[in-house]
Amino acid sequence: MSFRETVESMSAVPQRDVVPFRNIHQIREAREIIVFEAEALFDVANGLDQRFCDAVQLLLDCRGRVIVCGIGKAGLIGQKIAATFSSTGTRAQFLHPAEAVHGDMGCVSSDDVVLALSNSGETEEVCRLLPIFQKVGAQVIAVTSDEGNTLARGSKITISLGRLEEAGINSLAPSTSTTAMLAVGDALALVVARAREFTPEQFAVFHPGGSLGRKLSTVREIMRSGDELRVAAETASVREVFTKLARPGRRTGAVILVNDDGKVSGLFTDSDLARLLESRSDSQLDQPIQQVMTPRPLTVSPDLTLGEVVSILAGRKISELPVVDEDDRPLGMIDITDVIGLIPTSEDESAA
Repeated sequence: MSFRETVESMSAVPQRDVVPFRNIHQIREAREIIVFEAEALFDVANGLDQRFCDAVQLLLDCRGRVIVCGIGKAGLIGQKIAATFSSTGTRAQFLHPAEAVHGDMGCVSSDDVVLALSNSGETEEVCRLLPIFQKVGAQVIAVTSDEGNTLARGSKITISLGRLEEAGINSLAPSTSTTAMLAVGDALALVVARAREFTPEQFAVFHPGGSLGRKLSTVREIMRSGDELRVAAETASVREVFTKLARPGRRTGAVILVNDDGKVSGLFTDSDLARLLESRSDSQLDQPIQQVMTPRPLTVSPDLTLGEVVSILAGRKISELPVVDEDDRPLGMIDITDVIGLIPTSEDESAA
């Protein structure tokens, strides 16, 4: 089925949406625009050749930074591409062409590779920098419509987008062309990252904030330890454990039990204590806690990511996970309340 046939087959508004009849034409037009751009992206993808690979190699060999350059809408796309390079392990920065000729060219060196963006390839502000790049010794990769324009002729490598028609009314506003630039920029950054074997752990270093950063941080960074941790001998009674290990403030909802060698042998939670009291099993309060503990509990390494731990907590439907060293000695505890914001909801799971 072609893209155009796909659009026609989507002419009806999905049942989950309640859209007034007078607005249905807007939904259809929006779909036309998105599919139009998607169709162009397929053409760009199919047009990639050895020059893309040459560009990747040039970026891999770069000893300096990737300098992304563009103006107008292409400049805004360039800022995002520079950010993608930076976040995936390649040093990069955006250079505004107008600012470049007023002193910012000082940031460019012979060790750098310039990624220049211009659909027409004749953008005056970008093209007038080409002799300066050449004089400095920086090599240029052009992302432009074809190889016959000024930008392409002044660059070492050209990645051609082809003659793209802009989407929407009158086909005037940069839309399809900037979408294609963004896609090519993402492809360059991500292919280079894979070639460098960029790891999730390295990614986490550049993304310490927000939900994404937390998922990629390690258990060691967030686990409860020290005074927040409750550890007791498995031979102690339940009453002794809970009277001697009382803690003010933030604490875990479970006690880690250890054997004579100091290794984790069991887990006893506040919920376990509540069940004993509810069942009126008062006599067990003065018996060794090992008789009522959960033996051989699941434990995790401090080097696991929080994303991995969240999957374990959600999959096993448990609330606490002891953190142990290589000898199974307790280091800390992950409590579900520490990562509650990262637990997928039923809506998230259904969407996935």
